[in-house]
Amino acid sequence: MKAKKILVKGVEAIALGALEANCKCYFGYPITPQNEIPEMMARELPKRGGVFLQAESELSAINMVLGACAVGVRAMTSSSSPGISLMCESFSYIAALELPAVVVNVMRGGPGLGGIEASQGDYFQAVKSPGHGDFHFMVLAPYNAQEAYELTAKAFELAEKYRNPVMILSDAILGQMKEPIILKNLKIKEYPKNDWALTGAKNRPSRIIRSLFLDSQELKKRNLKLKNKYKKMEKEILFEVSVENNEKAILVAFGSMARIVKEVYFILKNKGYPVGFFRPITLFPFPVKPIQKILHNAKNPLKFLVIELNCGQMVEDVKLAVNGKAEVISLFYPPSVIPFPEELERKIKKWIK
Repeated sequence: MKAKKILVKGVEAIALGALEANCKCYFGYPITPQNEIPEMMARELPKRGGVFLQAESELSAINMVLGACAVGVRAMTSSSSPGISLMCESFSYIAALELPAVVVNVMRGGPGLGGIEASQGDYFQAVKSPGHGDFHFMVLAPYNAQEAYELTAKAFELAEKYRNPVMILSDAILGQMKEPIILKNLKIKEYPKNDWALTGAKNRPSRIIRSLFLDSQELKKRNLKLKNKYKKMEKEILFEVSVENNEKAILVAFGSMARIVKEVYFILKNKGYPVGFFRPITLFPFPVKPIQKILHNAKNPLKFLVIELNCGQMVEDVKLAVNGKAEVISLFYPPSVIPFPEELERKIKKWIK
């Protein structure tokens, strides 16, 4: 593909990334603020020999994804917070079955039905407990439309590489904001599925994919296998960091909030304030070692200021990474209340002093 610049919403960039990765099946149910994803997939997938199906509910949609992935087809769904919650039981099955599903959550305010305003309130759900049992998604958090495009395409590769569901965690700001992106050949790798996919047993022994293990030792073995897989995923960790090792405060944010925080970082840096900037792109596995490297190289005692569009969630992972070696402060904004850079600048100055 020849590189091409176009103007799209963040959710449209997500759909384009899925198409670039040769996604063949999309199953979903409408919910704002992500409806442009199924709209684009409904229009484009049939042209490419794929299948779009609007399910009767989110429950149906995610189980259709499960079935498609089980036979080795690249499949995805997308929804927003309440719809994602309805899918959680099947998320657990997909993880236990080790199926390479891709799920997009364009977060909205909550709890409950909430509203369609911007929110990062689903962080805990995405990285800690997207369903019952001891399992994890790999979670990627873009902060602009270009990343939404590229990370969604990459999600299909990572899902197949680790045979594990991958979630793109976005929000209403990024989802509905229009930005230019560069369409290009992303060279997304496809991994063979002929040793596990349920493609019929002609000329080979039959196989089964299952999540029910009645023998306790067998269940233990499965859970340890998953745990070891999550450890291996750490080699895929993505992050953005701007430090010179003479800082007194590190500003930490993800997703759309990181756009605001990054602007404040540049403002403070230009005024001579000793601040750094750290943005996790991979939320699970969390970039623990990069944070510890910042601590190891620091010439001054550090404060980590964690700024989120929720009531304080990622701050817990930052505290675990810091492990008591620096002060960690939560500068949180409840969903839908978006701070101006000037407001953040005033607050951060106080904490630095």
